[in-house]
Amino acid sequence: MPADDLAGRLFAGERAAVSDALNLVDDARPEQQTAARELLDRLEARGDTARRLGVTGAPGSGKSTLIDAVLRELRSRDQSVGIIAVDPSSRSSGGALLGDRLRMRSGAADPGVFVRSMAARDRLGGLADATRAGVQILSAVFDWVFVETVGVGQSESEVAYLVDTLCFVAQPAAGDTLQFMKAGILELPDLFVVNKADLGASALRTANELQAGLGMGTSREDDWTPPVLLTSARDGEGIRELVDQMEAHRQHLDARDSLGERRLRGRVAYVLESLQRAYGAHGIDRAGGRHALEQRISSSESATSVLLATLGQEIEAQIREPTP
Repeated sequence: MPADDLAGRLFAGERAAVSDALNLVDDARPEQQTAARELLDRLEARGDTARRLGVTGAPGSGKSTLIDAVLRELRSRDQSVGIIAVDPSSRSSGGALLGDRLRMRSGAADPGVFVRSMAARDRLGGLADATRAGVQILSAVFDWVFVETVGVGQSESEVAYLVDTLCFVAQPAAGDTLQFMKAGILELPDLFVVNKADLGASALRTANELQAGLGMGTSREDDWTPPVLLTSARDGEGIRELVDQMEAHRQHLDARDSLGERRLRGRVAYVLESLQRAYGAHGIDRAGGRHALEQRISSSESATSVLLATLGQEIEAQIREPTP
């Protein structure tokens, strides 16, 4: 299907077009990848008003269950939701191990909800290769786009450059809060949630630890103070307050006119990371170094896929030339 036709179906809010577009960007055949780039260029040129939320945290913290509860609250507010759940990969097939409707049961038959699992495929950042494209596709159709990551770690910061708001979900009494502080993880999220508040004292203690850890951190450039919230996805406790804070952070970005700047930082990080993976530190150096590339990416008006292809061609040409 031509990219123009598929883009038109997405802009019209056609749910079936979302599946077609996601299948297209995940298709490795050269002709399909060319069509996928054309589609993404059209989506990027049009822009969107979707709220992009990343949900990260250690396995067992209840991320999927929490998203399911938040999903019900958003639907009660007549908000549509697209979800990308990045799963561990099957070693035999490379596909996602966990199924869509096993994770978020509330959206199984809801036309205002779309859920897609993607396999991480050994990406250190916990994001599938097609995740960024998926977010762009879902953002053309839905009011909210969620990205749930595999787990948490220092390289998990990749998701922070993909979304507008990053939510960290902590598990009570897990004993990992100090490790998150050491790894610098607590400097990234915009919202902190201690899930399973129904556990009582242990949940409150974890919330206090997070609050204390944030107090010891460096001040943020965006003048936003991340709240620490207690929720129980099982009982519905704190879910409304969490959604209110999600909205509040977006309003904060809009009031400061910093949403575009945040997404630009994400674009720069994505292009640099892609070039690093493809050509290594040597290729980056031959292109003038990271700082020079950052400036070029920041000032370029080209679509991201076009810019990435152009820079890749330049680096390949530089690598082929003998070093002076």
